[in-house]
Amino acid sequence: MLQITDSAKEYLTSMTESERKRFAHLSVLGGGCSGFQYEWKLTDEQEDGVLIDDILVVDRIAEVFILGCTVDYVKEFGGSYLKVVNPNATAQCGCGESFAV
Repeated sequence: MLQITDSAKEYLTSMTESERKRFAHLSVLGGGCSGFQYEWKLTDEQEDGVLIDDILVVDRIAEVFILGCTVDYVKEFGGSYLKVVNPNATAQCGCGESFAV
C-alpha cells in the first residue's frame, strides 16, 4: 500500500521517541492549493488506521489517496522535510504539501 524509505523511518522513529509518542499518523484532508493536503501528527493511539512498519498509522480514509506512494525524508541545503511521492497525483503545489487526484 505505502512504502517508507529507511531515512523516513529513522526520522519518524526519532520524532516519536523525542516526543514520547508511539506512532506518526498520516491523513489526507480536503484543502490546500491543489485540492487535498497531507496532515502529519504524533500519537499514542493506532486509532482506526493501518499500521505500516510499526511506526506509521495511515488513516483509513487516506488509503485511497496514497495507494502506491512512498514516504521519504529529504535533506536539502535549505532544510529537511517528509515528502510523499504520490504516483496518483495529477497536480501538486510547489511546496509538495497539497495535491490533486
